[in-house]
Amino acid sequence: MCAVDTAVAGWPTPDWAQPWNAPFAQEGAAVRAACEAGAGLPQALTQLAGATGPRFVPQADLPAGMAYEQFIFETGSVPTREGLHDFFNGLVWMRFPATKRLLNRLQAAEIAQAGVGQVRGPVRDAITLFDENAVLLQAPDEIWQALLARQWQQLFVTLRPLWSEARLVLFGHALLEKLVLPYKSITGHVFREPVPPGLGGDPAAWDPWLASRLTAPGLAAKPFTPLPVLGVPGWWPANQDPDFYDDADVFRPQRIRPVGQRHASA
Repeated sequence: MCAVDTAVAGWPTPDWAQPWNAPFAQEGAAVRAACEAGAGLPQALTQLAGATGPRFVPQADLPAGMAYEQFIFETGSVPTREGLHDFFNGLVWMRFPATKRLLNRLQAAEIAQAGVGQVRGPVRDAITLFDENAVLLQAPDEIWQALLARQWQQLFVTLRPLWSEARLVLFGHALLEKLVLPYKSITGHVFREPVPPGLGGDPAAWDPWLASRLTAPGLAAKPFTPLPVLGVPGWWPANQDPDFYDDADVFRPQRIRPVGQRHASA
């Protein structure tokens, strides 16, 4: 049995009824069932992905000294460890294959240019952040304005009815892993470009759009804004109380730099 089985790994079963898991629930339940039937995680993911999907291989297939990203670029195969982190990574690969391949190409290009060192550099750092923790948001302009200004009461209390028109999808697999055991301060990084309403609510339609929007210079500019995801209406029972958002350690106000510092960097 693969390590996503609770009895082997000590991890709880992902709750597929939670809204953050909804885009991955069908595939996730199928992969887990295959693992519980005796398949290894790479095998279970590959079987579900099919002939046209990504191929997942055991972590042992990654040669010693070779960068993980370089191996994917050269072989088209994704080294996969048994466990929830790579379990969710595999699900995101299946839901967003074009974007994951693009991020891998950008990583490989940076490695080809600068090599692999102790310091990744701004592009590789941003790609890693996106890969691990990114959030995609399709929402009315009023929600975006409040989010970017970190006006949390406005965003989640005053504008609460507008969230029925919003769609939030977690891209970061580390973020999905954290939410297996939810806690209030879990924070994602929202990609600052709104998902066009014309794409509808199906993440499958978001993938080619997202892949077309990401570039190395754009990512290096850190196009993210923080979002404590359990503040999203409908995502956590406690946030029905407006006082939930008064916790400044979680819902931090926008930082205002001193006037002199703003001029110095202008």
